[in-house]
Order: sequence, then C-alpha cells, then structure tokens
Amino acid sequence: MFSLFRVAAAAPKVKVADVAFLQEQMIQLMDEARKNLASLLVFPELSLSSYTCGDLFFQTPLLSQCQTALAQLLEHSKGSDMITVVGMPLAVKNALYNCAVFLQDGILLGVVPKTHIPNYQEFYEKRWFASGTQCQETSVLLCGQTVPFGTDLLFTDAAHPELTIGAEICEDLWAPIPPSSYQALQGATVLVNLSASNELATKPGYRRQLVTHQSASTVSAYVYASAALGESTQDTVFSGHCLIAENGTLLAESQRFQQENQLLLADVDLELLASDRRKNTSFSQPEQTLPPARYISFSQAETTPDVCLRTVSPHPFIPKEDQNLQSRCEDIFRIQVAGLAKRFLHTRAKTMVLGISGGLDSTLALLVAAKACDFIGVDRSVILGVTMPGFGTTDRTYQNALALMDALGVTKREISIADAALQHFKDIGHDPDIHDVTYENTQARERTQILMDLANCNGGFVIGTGDLSELALGWATYNGDHMSMYGVNAGVPKTLVRVLVRHVAQSGTLSAEAARVLEDVLDTPVSPELLPPDTDGNIQQKTEDIVGPYELHDFFLYYVVRFGFSPAKILYLAQLAFAGQYDRQTLLKWLKNFYRRFFQQQFKRSCLPDGPKVGTISLSPRGDWRMPSDAESTLWLAQLETLE
Repeated sequence: MFSLFRVAAAAPKVKVADVAFLQEQMIQLMDEARKNLASLLVFPELSLSSYTCGDLFFQTPLLSQCQTALAQLLEHSKGSDMITVVGMPLAVKNALYNCAVFLQDGILLGVVPKTHIPNYQEFYEKRWFASGTQCQETSVLLCGQTVPFGTDLLFTDAAHPELTIGAEICEDLWAPIPPSSYQALQGATVLVNLSASNELATKPGYRRQLVTHQSASTVSAYVYASAALGESTQDTVFSGHCLIAENGTLLAESQRFQQENQLLLADVDLELLASDRRKNTSFSQPEQTLPPARYISFSQAETTPDVCLRTVSPHPFIPKEDQNLQSRCEDIFRIQVAGLAKRFLHTRAKTMVLGISGGLDSTLALLVAAKACDFIGVDRSVILGVTMPGFGTTDRTYQNALALMDALGVTKREISIADAALQHFKDIGHDPDIHDVTYENTQARERTQILMDLANCNGGFVIGTGDLSELALGWATYNGDHMSMYGVNAGVPKTLVRVLVRHVAQSGTLSAEAARVLEDVLDTPVSPELLPPDTDGNIQQKTEDIVGPYELHDFFLYYVVRFGFSPAKILYLAQLAFAGQYDRQTLLKWLKNFYRRFFQQQFKRSCLPDGPKVGTISLSPRGDWRMPSDAESTLWLAQLETLE
C-alpha cells in the first residue's frame, strides 16, 4: 500500500472502575479495528480502569482486576499482528504508574509510563501516580511475561524501520518539551497519545491545534485517543475526543459526546513523513544531544485494504472552498506584490514593462503590478502594458488585453509583431507557411525583444508572466517568454493562477468592466496563440491538447517535487484523486509526458530570472530545485513502462 499505515483511535464507553465492562468494550473495538484492517489501535488513558477512579487507584482489587483484564485482552490479541495500546495503572516496586501497554499477537511488547504528572486545577494525579522518570526498573513481570518498562521505549517494525512508534500520555503533550519531541528525533514516525482530557469551553479547538502542531513540529503521524462519556462527572465531563494528524494536517476527528463506542480510522503516509524528514536538517542533529532510547522490535504482515482512507485532493495547491481559500489568495498576492515592489524600488526603475496577451498568466502579472503600484504609492501609469498581436492572436484575447489595461488605468501600447516576424523569416530563409517550432518561437522571441528594448527606452524592467507549471513542463520559448527581469508568477502553478484571477474578479475591489474582462479571460482556453486561429477566428492551438491537462500536471508536480514519490505511487494517488474523471491509461499517458518533459526541460530552469516563492514548491535553481540539466529520466520512465 505504498507505505500507507492504517491507524485507529478508540473511545470506548465507560463505567467508572467497572473493569469487566471496560474490558468487554475494548474487545469489541479490537474486533472492529481488525475488520477494518487497522495495524495500530490506541485506547485512552487508563482505559482498563477508567481515568476518574480517584483514591480507588489505591485499592488492590482494582489493580489486580486490571491485570486480569489485560491478560484477557492479550489472549484475544492472538492470531492478529495489529498492535494495541491500552492504558492501565501499574504498581512497580513502591510506586504506582499511569502506563501505556503495547501488545501484539499474545505478546506484551513494552510498557511506557507517563512522564509529566499534572497536579493543578482539576488534576490531582500526583496523589496517586509517580513519574516514569523516577523508576529505576527497566522491566516488569506482567501476565507471566518479562516486559520492557520505561519512558525510553520505541517500537520499530523489523522489516520497515520507517515505522517506529513512540508513546506519551495526556499531560506529556501539554509539557514545554513533550517526550514525543525527543522520540521523533530518535526516529519515531508514529506518535500515540493515550489521553483523558476533560471538556471545557474552547478546549476542543486548543486540543486540535495542539495535536496538529505537534505532528507538524515532529514531522510525524499523531494518534490521539481520549476518554469518553461515562467517566465520573463529579467535577469534570469527558467527551471521547479522538484525533489523527499527519505533519500538521488533521486527517480524522471523532464526534464528541457520543454514547456508543467510537473508532476513528485513518491511513497515514510513512513515505511522506520520511521524505520531509530527510530534507529537514533538524532531524540529523548529533545523537549525543538526545536521551538514550531502547528499540523494541516487532513485525507485521503488509495488508492491502480495498479502500484507502485518505482524502487525496485533485488540486493539492488549492485549499478547500472555505475561508482558507480567501486568506491563501490574499497571502499569495501579498508575497507577489511585496517581491515586485522591492525590486522596483531597489532598481530605481521608472517603468514596469509587461506583455499583455489576454491570457491568464499575463492577466495575473498585470493585477500584481497594479497592486504593487498601489502598495508603494505610485500611479499605475508607470506600468507599460504592451499587447503584441501576431499570427495566432484572436480578437477575443486582443480585445480583452486592451479592455483590461484600460480598466486598470495603466499605460497602454500596441505593437504588431507580424512584419518583424516575416522579415526575420526572410532573413533566415524560413517558409512562413511551415508552422513549425521556428515559426512559433520566432514570435515569442520577437515579443521578448520588444519588451526588453522598451524597458531600456523607458528606464524600466520587464515583468515575467510565466507560471510554475510552464516551468515544470518547459512550456516556454528559451530566451523568449522564458526570460524577464523579475518573474512574479514563477512560484504559482497554473491551477492556482486561475483561482487567484477568479478571487480578484469576485472580490468587489475592481470596476464592473474589469471584473467582466477577468471572467472572460477565465473562460478562454489556455493557448500561446502562436498558430493561426480556425476559420471562425477561434483559438486553434490549445495547450492542454498538446501537453495534457494542467490539473494533472500540477498534481504530478506536487508529488514528484514535494515528496519524491515513485511513479507507481503517484499513479495510485492520481487514480484516487481523479476517480470518475480520468481513467488509468489517460493518467499514465500524461504522467509519462510529465516525466519526459520535466527532465528534458531542466536547462530552461537552470537559468531562470528571479521571482518570489509563494508556496512549498519552487523550481528556482538558486533555492529549492537543483537538478543537472543533463540528468537521465531512464529510471523513472522504466518504472512507468512496467505499469503499462
């Protein structure tokens, strides 16, 4: 399953100190987790006894019954390699410890005692429990087995070391430096928290934030299981709030205040975590700075569930349609505007020069330039927008280019490239009736020459309009539209360009005419317009018919560059994301095209102009992506051949 690991957090029904009842609920949830092919199941803090027992923790019958119940759970675990983590009070020598017990297939793998014992406000745990750091014992006799004991235990899959599990208990996460922070540096990729966190107004949001943040700071999967309804309501109420997060993203969350047993499931991606950790130098600090750890080995058979429990977005660069989308768009605009404003002021330029085609990319660049002028307090007339109609220009894009410049109040200029291109064809001996790459690139380079020379004439610099997706595919004419003095869209993928333009169109900050033009630009097919239109004057050269759908290429780009996944895994994720939209063969066809172009076109990215990074992925040769221009794609393409 491409390093996908299924985890579960359980919130069983509770009767305080009724160990037999609690054991029965836990067995039911173990069976349900097995049916759902979970590889790891986490129960709440003190789940075998209930959390709110108070001074009953000092009662020998309760402690003894918990061990009896553990033996029953251990017996029930036989025949399954699912790892189950249960909470229980455990007496060791002269102290009582609040523990997480790991068991698998009839074997107790280890016992991890709680480190931080809260003793403030509604919590009074130091009355009953000692910190695990105070115990000198490294093993305990439990259920007839000698079991590793201590806060230093980590549990590692013998065949898959990228799966290492660390445990902490409730308050440990609230500490200034949680034990899981050290566990992550020692290799733990899956962190579990057995918790009994009571409910207060606003606390669920804080708890959610705490779990997701810890998963982000440790680059881990974090499985949080909390005590449910049924705990004593003498002074507090519990809701069974369970959470599963991965590297800062909340994968799953339970409903609170449910009267029945709850099981929360999610598939976490261990390869994703490993990829991010390899890039993060904080995870390679010297071993001597970390407390020692003991690694307990276990093994699990690989399972292949019929259904993946991950939501794979077809548009990974675009947040869901909610408030995040609006704030994301505003942030990206601020980054682009700030970058351009700084460059304009630093160069003491008098003019911003850019070509306006009536297409998406130049429209976004023009909007950024207009905002940059507003930001630094100069009139928008310093923007020199140039429309350069050629052999493929349609009336629709031409009129949109003119109307948008008028609506935004920039300086407008029109220069046809037709005569210059025809003269160039004559000079080099090229037949203009042959519509080959020379025919196309001549137009692109002529436009760039005009813009560069106009910048010289007017004391300005050229703003590049090409986007991140075009850079990935090499869909730019070398030393043509490939070149500028500052590329404001260099970090924005095509799918996001469309979202940003729509955001501005619908923001209500522009005139009705400007908004109308933007909506028509959004409705226009993506095209370089380098080939003549059809007999009806419509765009004939459509980019996505040639290189493939940009939504697919942006998807491929995200997983190739961000995580370095294999072609097989990217194809699998694409099938999940685009189910019902593209069939497997179509996805495979364009994935092969992406890899081929991505490797072949690196030479264009190796000499890119400056431009701002706006998201997690950038192809700048100075920043995020350093790739030889003559690297071979054989390995990746060979893997794709096997998939056919």
